[in-house]
Amino acid sequence: MPAHSLDQALRAAAAELSAAGVPSPRVDAELLAAHLLGESVGRVRALAFTDAAAPEGYAGLVAERARRIPLQHLTGKAHFRRLELAVGPGVFVPRPETETVAQLAIDRARLVPGGAKVVDLGTGSGALAASIASEVPDSDVYAVELSPLALAWARKNLDPLGVTVLEGDLRTALPGQDGTFDVVVSNPPYIPAGAVPNEPEAADHDPAMALYGGGADGLELPGAAARTAARLLRPGGYFVMEHAEVQARAIAARLAADPAWEAITSHNDLNDRPRATSAVRSAAAATSQSSMKE
Repeated sequence: MPAHSLDQALRAAAAELSAAGVPSPRVDAELLAAHLLGESVGRVRALAFTDAAAPEGYAGLVAERARRIPLQHLTGKAHFRRLELAVGPGVFVPRPETETVAQLAIDRARLVPGGAKVVDLGTGSGALAASIASEVPDSDVYAVELSPLALAWARKNLDPLGVTVLEGDLRTALPGQDGTFDVVVSNPPYIPAGAVPNEPEAADHDPAMALYGGGADGLELPGAAARTAARLLRPGGYFVMEHAEVQARAIAARLAADPAWEAITSHNDLNDRPRATSAVRSAAAATSQSSMKE
């Protein structure tokens, strides 16, 4: 094999990334090679058994990953469910645990005859909205995002899917459309003010406004998302929101104390941790509010 064969480069890269504390060094080494070669990871693994040469620029890209720059920032894409999303600096990189939240919203949207009207509050890269739009094609999907940087990434991912992307605050989103949505989904910022993510990729590269939920418990923005959902949903509409596992009881208690909600349910993620809570908009509460307005 040549001095800088792909096999040797992959081995060296995996060792370098392992020494830097990267959680999946061999996989990341293969993904970076696949990105530069324009091939699948499977093809890269096959090429490593031949005398194929390492791609140009590979060592430099590996060095950047060793500095704990997110893999997705280096490749410009993140995989989420069936989708490949464009991501980069200024937007939160979607995580696998959020796929559970997407599934809950998708399942509910599929139950709405004639197509569901859905909104993703604080869409970030657009991962949740994109999944719903692509997997429930008769749905009418909206996405709201406050950050101009994240909004640019969201539009890149969502415009081809026909999603209505709006710049706005999840606390005041979609005025004039109260009581018209079937599903509201959100992965709001929820990290407490005093907490710092353990992973350098998140602590150093995810935008702060996508991480911190406000207040000592991080629940200001999740609470705001719930209030907006109560306003936007029709009676019987469905709300599902991601949160930290330690926040599950507090969020369930807050929703239970609000007559706007019923059927409050906690949901575990792929690692069997309580990472999402859903609730149904109470018909009785909505009727009572309507009567008070009259």
